[in-house]
Order: sequence, then C-alpha cells, then structure tokens
Amino acid sequence: MEIISHTSKGMQLAEVISDQLIIQRTADALDLLGNVYYQGFDSLILYKKNIIPDFFDLKNGLAGEILQKFSNYRMRLAIVGDFSNYTNKSIKDFILESNQSGHINFVSTLEEALDKLSAF
Repeated sequence: MEIISHTSKGMQLAEVISDQLIIQRTADALDLLGNVYYQGFDSLILYKKNIIPDFFDLKNGLAGEILQKFSNYRMRLAIVGDFSNYTNKSIKDFILESNQSGHINFVSTLEEALDKLSAF
C-alpha cells in the first residue's frame, strides 16, 4: 500500500494506492483512517477495487459502520470507481444521498475526487 499526497486549495488529501483489498472489515477502515489522520491529511481517496464488495450490500451494515467512522473523525472520503453496475435502488439512493452531503463522495475519476474533496 502506498499513500500519495495531494495538496489542493490548502487541503492535504491522501490517495491510497494498492493492488490488494485494503478494507475488508470496519477495523481495517479505522486503522487506515487513523493512519492518514495522524499524518495530517484532511481527506482520503480510496478506490472501489480496494474495498470488499460486501461494502456495497447495504443489508449487512458494513458501509454504514465504516462511513460512520469517517463522520466521527470528520475525515472526508472519496471512493473512486465505476458504480453504474449497481442497479439496486437502495445502493443507488445511498450513493446519490452521500454525494449530496459532500462528506462522502462516490466518483468516477481521481480528478473528480480531488475537486470534490477540496471544495470546502
């Protein structure tokens, strides 16, 4: 796992690069969050491929638990990936609602993630 630092509009943004699953359970997300938080980053960029697919099954509560940790620490998050394959109304509504709040963002490109996270 590699953390790339981006600076945009005075914000320190951490982009996590890995070929492996990074988030498989809530504790993994909390460890990563703490790591970037204590390095002085304001926001975190993750890729969909690094998050266990169960995250996107809202019935199990994993997404809610993980995203609550980001809210508690006031760490903004962008998840980069293609979300068009999710046709379930619940997950589509969840993504739309998250994007409207601005704290958690589901985006398709790194550039979009950088733009969203540096908007505040």
